[in-house]
Amino acid sequence: MTDTPTPRSHARLAIRPSLRPRVLMEEPQVAGAWTARIVTLFPEAFPGILGLSLTGKALAQGLWNLETIALREHGLGRHRNVDDTPAGGGAGMVIRPDVLDAALRQAGPGLPVIYMSPRGKPLTQARARALAQGPGVTLICGRFEGIDQRVLDAHGIEEVSIGDYVLTGGEIAAQVLIDATVRLIPRVLGNHDSLAEESFSIGNRGLLEAPQFTKPALWDGREIPPVLLSGNHAAIAAWRAGEAERLTKERRPDLWRAYAETHVDPAKDQQRSGASDQSRNHREQTEEPKR
Repeated sequence: MTDTPTPRSHARLAIRPSLRPRVLMEEPQVAGAWTARIVTLFPEAFPGILGLSLTGKALAQGLWNLETIALREHGLGRHRNVDDTPAGGGAGMVIRPDVLDAALRQAGPGLPVIYMSPRGKPLTQARARALAQGPGVTLICGRFEGIDQRVLDAHGIEEVSIGDYVLTGGEIAAQVLIDATVRLIPRVLGNHDSLAEESFSIGNRGLLEAPQFTKPALWDGREIPPVLLSGNHAAIAAWRAGEAERLTKERRPDLWRAYAETHVDPAKDQQRSGASDQSRNHREQTEEPKR
């Protein structure tokens, strides 16, 4: 009796543990397309919401690229440590400069580098527009108590904030910045002209957007403003401009002050304010309370 040889597969790939389990999921890169490079401890967080809707479709079409650089791959020692205790004492941990420096060197030059940080300059539509007109951006997603200041200084890294609050990490903030920027890239939005009337846009003079309405014309006892159904495009444009000014003045005094310095006659503004107050008082007196 002879031993039967054990069958062998000559085409099977060897299975090995990998520090980059997402490598087979990464999107193909298109030369010359706007590129977002993300330095993060959690590459699996991407593309996240960016892989859906218009940004996801644009990513699949090669209108922009997404690359992730796993910070853990550059960690030190057996456990790939990326952080250490803060100098001078204190709670939490700080990302080491040598570890982040290695990750940034993997990301390579050629793109502005931004660290998503609550102490950074506020993200604005103007900043997103400027980034959209460039080749892309390298984003650092922080964790723990922050990043060693020396690596920020050595690379001349810009710090950007999405608001006056603190998140557990920079991944969500990075997705916010990318979404705000990618949608401004030509061909990403189906109707690029719609950008002109959005809040904070140049076309809307830096004001908030006017209220929007759609069918049905009467809902829950509330009507669409008649001017929007009039077909008079000049009157509609004037109504929207007036509403944009009113909302901006009421909700964002900071934006209104900047706008008023170059666009508003103080005398007309006072008249507009009085008319707005009268209109509001009239609505409050005539509207019946909801039951």
